[in-house]
Amino acid sequence: MKLTLHRFELPLKHTFTIAYDSRDTQETLIVELADGPHRGYGEATSNPYYGATIEDMTDRLTSLRESIEGYAFGTPEDFWTRLAPSLAEHSFAQCALDMAAHDLYGRQKGQPLYRLWGLGTDHVPLTNYTIGIDSVEKMVLKLKEMPWPLYKIKLGTPDDVAIVRELRRHTDATFRVDANCAWSAEETIRNAVALKALGVEFIEQPLEAGDWEGMKEVYRHSVLPLVADESCVEEADVARCAGHFHAINIKLVKCGGLTPARRMIAQARELGMKVMVGCMTESSVGISAIAQLLPLLDYVDMDGALLLAGDIATGVTIEYGRVHYPDAPGTGVSLTAAPSERDLVR
Repeated sequence: MKLTLHRFELPLKHTFTIAYDSRDTQETLIVELADGPHRGYGEATSNPYYGATIEDMTDRLTSLRESIEGYAFGTPEDFWTRLAPSLAEHSFAQCALDMAAHDLYGRQKGQPLYRLWGLGTDHVPLTNYTIGIDSVEKMVLKLKEMPWPLYKIKLGTPDDVAIVRELRRHTDATFRVDANCAWSAEETIRNAVALKALGVEFIEQPLEAGDWEGMKEVYRHSVLPLVADESCVEEADVARCAGHFHAINIKLVKCGGLTPARRMIAQARELGMKVMVGCMTESSVGISAIAQLLPLLDYVDMDGALLLAGDIATGVTIEYGRVHYPDAPGTGVSLTAAPSERDLVR
């Protein structure tokens, strides 16, 4: 098996702003695993909140090249387990490698991953489209630019309810709101009443990730469901979220890929929680991997590639919230752009 690392800078359609970050481009690392006739691809983006850099991911995976390339590839799950001790503190790199292994495995078997898992795609959730924090006038323009049945509104300003009220004047679509840890417990309970009246479906991560006492209070009194994001990073966090959140939002890069994500989904179901999978601002490589999980989910946020001014790959496509799968094995992706010689790590 051969490992190749590709580095790209993804241009965004608009400056993307959330409560703790703002950017115009997004760096991403594409991992390629090849066994000769087949190539599998995985992705992980840089992320300052979690301290993930392209340099660190590249260094870590390069240091493991001998172990990766020397492994007698069987299943992605066995591959993940074999390398887990060496990647325990490097979930973003682990995710990209695990995605690539799953894609490669599907290509070897000649089937899409979801079929290998015994799943069908007749009934899958719609994905939302994200409106990042901006002036309310620009947020309205973004909404009008992309008519959609379901929006996620990024919040974390002194005027959050007023923003949602203004956006509501321009669409009948369902809203979800994501405060990205910016609210207090009292503020969340109060805002939930107003937001429910404005057609909001749920509130994602209103409090700081470590404020479990505050979340317990919000859980008791909120009139809207609550979804954990920053509070649910890895498998060990799922059980802790029960009784504090009604659902968890799994990010593949945070938990280490598709292998642990499937275990987290099963655990959340056992605890009576609903499940969402979210994305970063990423290319169709990462988005197409998420799509394989859709039949297992209640909610999904996989609009990352739609936020780009230019993609580097093809794979699943999304039309008005609905995902369409390519007739291709694995995750169905193909790279359509090549990195510069400087950014190709062999």
